Amino acid sequence: MDVEGSPLVCRSVWNVLVPARAAYLDSVSPHYDEIFWEVAQHVERTSSLGKAQIAALVVWKRLSAQTRWVTALLSMPDSEVRAITEQAVASVRDPDLSRGEAARAGRSAISELPGFAKGDALASAILTSAAPMRMAVYDRRVQRAIESLGLTLTDRPGRYGRYMDLLDTLLEDGGGAADKWTARDIDTALYWAGKNPQ
Repeated sequence: MDVEGSPLVCRSVWNVLVPARAAYLDSVSPHYDEIFWEVAQHVERTSSLGKAQIAALVVWKRLSAQTRWVTALLSMPDSEVRAITEQAVASVRDPDLSRGEAARAGRSAISELPGFAKGDALASAILTSAAPMRMAVYDRRVQRAIESLGLTLTDRPGRYGRYMDLLDTLLEDGGGAADKWTARDIDTALYWAGKNPQ
């Protein structure tokens, strides 16, 4: 089911998101995101991420670093990693692009890094650290919540851009429920709803 054009569906989604976000804030340590914000501050200063910042986000996302792509990434010169991420950062910050278009451009740029051709979890964390008030993090728990809410987000290529389009629609059609929410607020609510299904 698509959220667009259906006020009833949008209202039912927000009826889940608002309490899920409140539960997330009540349950997760306020210090948990310190690594994320440190990376975001670094990206703000340098307009790129190096291997150290990506490694910090791997820890923040609680991903395994015992994979081939990590070895391939660490074998690259940091200057090359930064050149690729600089392109991605510029894309997600481009004010001339819609949120979804910016997400697609950033995701496309970051796909040049080893291990980033498929899967959006770590890629979305990198892109969100570049534009934390605009982008949002995606993972399997978010996907689970989206499906449980009766919304559609397929895994065909371009999923991250479609995810941002979906969050844009929710923000635009949320009425009072969406006041002062960011895409990142929605992703934490979806994460919590997906982690703790009703």
